[in-house]
Amino acid sequence: MTSHGDIAESPTTAAEATRARAFAALNALPPRLADVVFDWAERTPDAPALVEGDRRLTYGETAAAIRDTARWLTEQGLRPGDRLMVVNENGIALALLLLAAGTIDVWLATINARLSEGELETIREHSGARRVIYTLEVSPDAAQHAAHAGIAEAEVPHLGRIAIGPLNETTLPEPVDPTGDQVAALIYTSGTTGKPKGVMLTHRNLLSVGSLSAATRRMRPADVVYAVLPMSHVYGLSSVFLCSLTSGASLEFMPRFSARKVLEDLQSGRITCFLGVPAMYARFIELLGTDVRLTIPALRVLSSGGSPLDPVVKARTEALFGIPILNGYGLTEASPTLTGMIWGTRREDVSVGPALPGVELRLVGPDGKDAPEGGIGELWARGPGIMKGYYHAPDLTAQVISPDGWLNTGDFARIEPDGAVFIVGRSKELIIRSGFNVYPVEVEAVLNAYPGITQSAVVGRPAEAGNEEVVAFLEPAPEVVLDLDALKAHVAANLAPYKHPSDYVVMQALPAGATGKILKNRLAAMARGDT
Repeated sequence: MTSHGDIAESPTTAAEATRARAFAALNALPPRLADVVFDWAERTPDAPALVEGDRRLTYGETAAAIRDTARWLTEQGLRPGDRLMVVNENGIALALLLLAAGTIDVWLATINARLSEGELETIREHSGARRVIYTLEVSPDAAQHAAHAGIAEAEVPHLGRIAIGPLNETTLPEPVDPTGDQVAALIYTSGTTGKPKGVMLTHRNLLSVGSLSAATRRMRPADVVYAVLPMSHVYGLSSVFLCSLTSGASLEFMPRFSARKVLEDLQSGRITCFLGVPAMYARFIELLGTDVRLTIPALRVLSSGGSPLDPVVKARTEALFGIPILNGYGLTEASPTLTGMIWGTRREDVSVGPALPGVELRLVGPDGKDAPEGGIGELWARGPGIMKGYYHAPDLTAQVISPDGWLNTGDFARIEPDGAVFIVGRSKELIIRSGFNVYPVEVEAVLNAYPGITQSAVVGRPAEAGNEEVVAFLEPAPEVVLDLDALKAHVAANLAPYKHPSDYVVMQALPAGATGKILKNRLAAMARGDT
């Protein structure tokens, strides 16, 4: 089954207008990320662009700071085609370094400061970084890494307190492309499924998702976007940061997620757009309970991505805030967004929406042919956000991208006649039990519906004769003691016997990455007894 982004949405006037704007934006993408800032600086130089605590930059000031920072990077020995590694958390320094690097054709490897020393060293070696910069102003962890490496801090105009690693004299620059196909960012996957890979994303890749996200959310210059999703993750980079800048909106940076702090900021009345992951919404509900209803007139966009949105979390979040969640789907290799709900539409289910304009989708069966209408298949995608490839790994790239540009997402999905996409689960997470397919997301939905469970994760554990067992990891709400017998009865009433977990493991908190995505590889190792 194949779905095209230009026909997936129902033909309402509002939706058609949104799609027309999206296609127009795709056809007008500039060659470099910073060009969108330069454009708004000419049109609205005094409009707010970047906010970090008490520090505020207008579009005019941001444009000037980008140019100054680009000159400074050149003085630091950065050449076109070099890789610059920035150990960071969200803030103005990271924003300026990313945009400035792109203007001189330097790739920026944006790395979350909460990674370990060993992980940072692996990435530094793999990327061949010409220099490593640590943003100290907003990140104690970055400061700790710099101190461990023996790098003194410095005060740099526009960037504030940073630490600058030594020049790598032996690394060689990569070829430069004057078009939008020049690599802008090197994003290292979170490692939830194995050794991190460097995903090469071009200026066009990132700007296409930024502009499409802006169009489907109907972004406008008056919007104030809350940026707590890490820009070391492509969701925070393109779907939040660049979405805001392409719209001429302002962006409020928050280095780390705190449910209490975020709720305070949302209720201040200045934030219009919040983009998060399901775990963040689960934390809001855990903090406030299920009976609270917030009135926040300014807030008009709630968006979710990064991992499956549980139906219970969705319903409770929409009741809490009084507006629908725009659920979406993507992956790092697609910059990341492939599908998404359009602002002004509402669904009661957990569809991730139709294909974005310009994106093609197809479902492939086990025989390599298109899956039948209404059937489940492996999701393949083609569009403007598909990565250039994995850095230094052409063989790995060829395994996931076909010669004609189709990306194998590794996820199972089904597509409704109206184009709505439903993610069934990851092919690598599929559990085979007694010859039956068990999709973890289905079991998790039942577990999460049980009172007192904040979130859950289901993994497979090898058993005899090639069989697998279902293992459920549970995170209860604070001060809740789960009655496992009652929970098992709840599961029995809602799932076929072969889907029932063999074991239930209660944890104070499920392991999660910087974005809040549950680290299922760690849980799978625990289930196998490897840790």
